[in-house]
Amino acid sequence: MRYLTAGESHGKQLTTIVEGIPSLMPLTKEDINESLLRRQKGHGRGKRMQIEKDLVDMAGGVRHGYTLGSPIAMVIHNDDFKHWEDIMGEDPFPEGEQIRRVVTRPRPGHADLNGAIKYGHRDIRNILERSSARETAARVAAGAVAKTLLKHLGIQVVGYVNEIAGIKAESNPDLSMEERIRISEDSPVRCLDEQAGKQMMDAIDKAKKDGDSIGGVAEVYIEGMPAGVGSYVHYDRKLDGRIAGAVASINAFKGVEFGIGFEAARLNGSQVHDEIGWNEEEGYFRQTNRLGGFEGGMTTGMPIVVKGVMKPIPTLYKPLQSVDIDSKEAFNASIERSDSCAVPAAAVVMEHVVAFEVAKAILEQFPNDQFPKLKKAVEEYREEVRRF
Repeated sequence: MRYLTAGESHGKQLTTIVEGIPSLMPLTKEDINESLLRRQKGHGRGKRMQIEKDLVDMAGGVRHGYTLGSPIAMVIHNDDFKHWEDIMGEDPFPEGEQIRRVVTRPRPGHADLNGAIKYGHRDIRNILERSSARETAARVAAGAVAKTLLKHLGIQVVGYVNEIAGIKAESNPDLSMEERIRISEDSPVRCLDEQAGKQMMDAIDKAKKDGDSIGGVAEVYIEGMPAGVGSYVHYDRKLDGRIAGAVASINAFKGVEFGIGFEAARLNGSQVHDEIGWNEEEGYFRQTNRLGGFEGGMTTGMPIVVKGVMKPIPTLYKPLQSVDIDSKEAFNASIERSDSCAVPAAAVVMEHVVAFEVAKAILEQFPNDQFPKLKKAVEEYREEVRRF
C-alpha cells in the first residue's frame, strides 16, 4: 500500500491517490470528511481555517460505498483559489506582464532557501506553496482510508496533545480508548488534562499577541493490534522504524519516541523492559508498556504509544532576519498567513500518518486482495497468538 499527493497551498486543489486497499471494504466520503474537519480545528489556528471547508470528492476506486481494489483517488478543493487564480494558475503569464507577488526573501525555518537552491527557482513562492503544511490535508485523507480499514479490523487509533510550550498534561494510563477519543475531541487543544489544556490555551493566546509561535508534543495511541506485526529481519521492515520515519516527515516535527522514549536513557534496564505474563483468557501479555507496544521492530499486542515533537511554526508575525536572494541585502523575512500554534491540528495529522503505516504493515502480513478474506485472516491469527 502506498499513497501520493499533489497540489499547492493556494492552488486549485489537493489530490491524493491511495493504492493497495483491498476490494470490498466499506468506505464513504463521510469517513474521510470527519478526519479532514478534525484537522481544521484547534485553539490557535489561523484565518486559513476560516476560509477553507475541507471536504473530499471521491474520484475513483470506490463504487456504491465499497472499494474496488483499484487506486482510490480523492480531491480536496481549495476554496481560496478564486482569490489566487492569477497568481497560482497553470496558464502562461501574459507576455510583457510581471508575475505578481513574487517572493525573494526566504523565511528561517522553512524549506524556502534550500528548495530554491535545489530546484533553481528565483521566485520562492514555487517552494513555499508545496512545502506548506496545507499538504497535510491530503495526507490526512490517505490516513483516513487506512483508519477505516483498521476500524473494520477492530483496531482503534487516536491522537492528542501531551505538551504545549512546556506545559505538560498529567498522564492517566487508565483512560479507556473511548475516553481518550471523547476528551480529546471536547478539548480545544486536544488535551486529556482539562487544567493543563486551559494553561495551554493561555500560552497560545500570549504567543499570538506577541507575534510569536510555540510548539509541543503530540501522542498517538493505538489499541487492538495483534502481536508480531512488523519484522526484526531487515531494518526497513521494522514497524516502529517506519512509524518514526512517517512522524518525522510531518511538517515541523523534529523528534519521535515510543513509550517512555528518551527517559529510558536515564533508567536501569529493570526499570525499562516490560515483563511477560500469561493467562488463559488473553494468552501472553506485558506487565507494563514502557516500550510503547514494540520489541524488535514488532508489535507486542500492547497498545502502541508514540510521541512526536513539533517545533514552533517558523512563520512569525514578528519576523526573523533573512537575506533577499536577488539583492543579497538583509531584510526581515516575509510573512505568510499562519498559526501561532498548530500542535492540536498536528496531533490529527500524526494520528493519520501513523495509522497509514500500521495499516500498510497489516496488508503486507495478511492476504490483501479482498477485505473479507483479510478480516478473516486477521481474526484467525489473533486466535493463534492467544493459543501460542
